[in-house]
Amino acid sequence: MSVYNFKKVEAKWQKKWEETNQYKTDTRDTSKPLYYTLEMFPYPSGKIHMGHVRNYSIGDVVARFKKMEGYNVLHPMGWDSFGLPAENAAIKHGIHPAKWTYENIDDMKNQLKLLGLSYDWERELATSNPDYYKFTQEIFLKFLEAGLAYKKKSYVNWCPSCETVLANEQVVGGKCERCDSTVIKKELEQWYFKTTEFAEELLQGLDELDGWPEKVKTMQRNWIGKSHGAELVFDIEGTDEKMVVYTTRPDTTYGVTFMCLAPESPLVKELVAGTEYEEAVNEFVQKMHTKTEIERTAADAEKEGMFIGKYVINPVNGKRVPLWIANYILMDYGTGAIMAVPAHDDRDKAFAEKYNLDIIPVIDEDGKLINSEEFNGLDYKTAQDKITEKLAKEGRGKKTVNYRLRDWLLSRQRYWGVPIPVVYCEDCGIVPVNKEDLPILLPTDVEFTGKGESPLTTSKTFVNTVCPKCGKPATRDVDTMDTFVDSSWYFLRYIDNKNEEKMFDSELVNKWMPVDQYIGGVEHAIMHLLYARFFTKALKKVGMVDFDEPFKNLLTQGMVLMDGSKMSKSKGNTVSPLEIIDEYGADTARLFVLFAAPPERDLDWSEQGVEGCFRFLNRVYRLVDELKDIVKSNAEIKVSTKEDKAMRYTIHSTLKKVTGELSEKFGFNTAIAALMELINEMYKYKELDTRNDGIIKEGIETIITILAPFTPHMGEELWEMIGKEGSIFDISWPEYDEKALVKDEIEIVVQVNGKVRAKLSIDADMSKEDMEKAALENEKVKASIDGKNVVKVVAVPKKLVNIVVK
Repeated sequence: MSVYNFKKVEAKWQKKWEETNQYKTDTRDTSKPLYYTLEMFPYPSGKIHMGHVRNYSIGDVVARFKKMEGYNVLHPMGWDSFGLPAENAAIKHGIHPAKWTYENIDDMKNQLKLLGLSYDWERELATSNPDYYKFTQEIFLKFLEAGLAYKKKSYVNWCPSCETVLANEQVVGGKCERCDSTVIKKELEQWYFKTTEFAEELLQGLDELDGWPEKVKTMQRNWIGKSHGAELVFDIEGTDEKMVVYTTRPDTTYGVTFMCLAPESPLVKELVAGTEYEEAVNEFVQKMHTKTEIERTAADAEKEGMFIGKYVINPVNGKRVPLWIANYILMDYGTGAIMAVPAHDDRDKAFAEKYNLDIIPVIDEDGKLINSEEFNGLDYKTAQDKITEKLAKEGRGKKTVNYRLRDWLLSRQRYWGVPIPVVYCEDCGIVPVNKEDLPILLPTDVEFTGKGESPLTTSKTFVNTVCPKCGKPATRDVDTMDTFVDSSWYFLRYIDNKNEEKMFDSELVNKWMPVDQYIGGVEHAIMHLLYARFFTKALKKVGMVDFDEPFKNLLTQGMVLMDGSKMSKSKGNTVSPLEIIDEYGADTARLFVLFAAPPERDLDWSEQGVEGCFRFLNRVYRLVDELKDIVKSNAEIKVSTKEDKAMRYTIHSTLKKVTGELSEKFGFNTAIAALMELINEMYKYKELDTRNDGIIKEGIETIITILAPFTPHMGEELWEMIGKEGSIFDISWPEYDEKALVKDEIEIVVQVNGKVRAKLSIDADMSKEDMEKAALENEKVKASIDGKNVVKVVAVPKKLVNIVVK
């Protein structure tokens, strides 16, 4: 019995692919239709996990299938290589982040190569390489020039442990997503990208993304958070200041009994300066900075606040209402101020009851206005427009749209990231670095203490420079960019990654983009995917690209679970891909993750499932080895028996099934199941004395071809075993024969009172009368109706016969 030596076979073909540059793509070759498939690139942590195996195996099947379909396929891989873990390693182990990162890249690249993935490694990139981040800096300068990058002072999320700023998306449940420390608020001057300029485009664009999962689009819609309402203007008594408030319920304006500002509002300091309230207010504000947004805004959180000594005039009725600050008001929503209507808002009511403030109802149970002067009796929806119109005429209000989406805070107090390419000059202010001076390189003379400001401040060679404008002494920005900036355009660089003059050839990129199929985890639904969409729209605005969206189709694959829980080191339930590859081979690992569950669902790890896939591949190997001489022969297809016809039907119906699953959806598991059935039938057919060698040949060639994208090493080995030259991935995907799918005989079911009692093989064109007769003569049916009165017999051609008895 022949044995499949997977270690020898896999090493052989990996070496051959590398020597022949099998997967090199010429992106300037447009003689074939173009297809760009891409998996989200990994952070180089040092070791691949089963999630990587699943993600990259899915993408590899897509890439190989599309190549065999005749496309010029682009399938690259690189590294999201800036980030905090490298800096933490520098602090903990005294190893430079660059050394730690590039050693990990080498390790992970070798591990990925063991999986036999069809990457064009000549397109490899790492976001921490100067030849990449040079262009990240150039993009920043383009955005700055276009007004899409700006600097302002504001309260930001601050992780005391990492000692860095976090974007809202990096705060999970009030904790730092990386170290799980409680996040506080801190006032800093920071750089922002103007994502809000594209809020409506980002929202509307989701309607065009038919190839995206609905759950991802819903998550993005919720994050963008569009709402319709009004901006109302309230005068602050005794000052020239005004409060502008956004509300979705202008119909409740007559019910305002107090006003609230966020403690962080710049207006608060201004209004209490020099008053008896100043000290107490400052203490309250400091207290709020130790609280997370979750703690402050949770429905069950105690409402806290204080009066700041000022009154505000309600624009609809001229009434004086007290001005407070409150813990549940945040600067991030609207204008950082609210009109409080305790009769119709639970949080406002809890606050009013605690501090004995008035509660005035203005909407009755029928949705009609009360206590609202000339608007009494109107339904609340009509009143919204009428009250807004009244205030608009008086210059105290207007209809408006609000978005939950905030501008992207991108400054980070870290070393291992892209230096921000601006300098600060006493005479010229903020001055962009000249394009020809890029990249602004990370210095090597830095100290990693893990405390205090950015490590870049410890490098005098970096900090001190000259102004590009006037030539006088200046200082560099010592923050680096959020690493999500790096991953927001990497898919464009792959297309033209050797270009040293510009970030990419726009004409070339416009031909290849958007990415035809993007694959990655749903955990990136908001941050990475939203930022990549923003970048694409911003690059279009500055004239770099001519398309609106980066990813045409998106697959978010499920997690790999162990006993129903996500694999994690802390739970001690991880499985090493390298151990699986060593024991069973890469093709077995790939086959299991593709077969065990549909790709969009979570997959439960099963050692028995892996062993089953290993046995199946050995079974295929033995079958081909046994029949290889027949396949090498000149045997011709002759259909002489019903077994011949049935075998050809199975071959071509399987081919049709697999083709459909790979081209129209990601039915890898059902495609593999169909292939397993084909193998079973081929084992039976080869034992027949009447078998036809031409059909054997056709069957084996079909099996090898459709198995190859799933298990590429075995595919190549079996292709060579049957005497074929060249790579199997250079051949065209076979077409199924429609004629072979026409059955002379079909199987129907026979029901008695709706319950299946027998199955019959009949002529496909049998008449209703003959179907009824055949059913009634069947021994199992006879037994079921024995002693009963047949009331009616209904025959449905090619499907069933139903016998009704009493």
